[in-house]
Amino acid sequence: MPDLSNQRRMAAAILKCGLGRVWIDPASEQEIADAVTRADIRSAIKARVIRRKAIQGTSRVRARIHAAEVAKGRHAGPGSRRGTPSARLPRKTRWIRRIRAQRDLLRELRTSKKIPPSVYRTFYRRAKGGMFRSRAHLLINLRLAGHLPEEKAA
Repeated sequence: MPDLSNQRRMAAAILKCGLGRVWIDPASEQEIADAVTRADIRSAIKARVIRRKAIQGTSRVRARIHAAEVAKGRHAGPGSRRGTPSARLPRKTRWIRRIRAQRDLLRELRTSKKIPPSVYRTFYRRAKGGMFRSRAHLLINLRLAGHLPEEKAA
């Protein structure tokens, strides 16, 4: 394998790039070794025996894969969290979601005549007071109070 450092240097100057971006055809190394003038290098470039390599960019593939996983809800463990739970999802937003779900359930039970308006009003006030953690908790309390029949185990 001949020493082509001089030819590579001249080619880099002609191609206006660094030495690392000069590609020399391995099959034509002997011919290029004989090229000693800049005119010889220019003719080798014209013959596509010496070329300028493309600039290597930073691949975004891994970033796209990671972004897709994050969109699915991955990578949200304790090590990725910054801020308190109430900063990540405000207390008020949590309350609004919870109370709306409970009020919808109570309204549905009242309109379908499963509970009378008096029971609706009592449990509405309890829900407003924050007595129930969730819809499920509200249903459990309605059943315990004897306002709804027990569900049979499936």
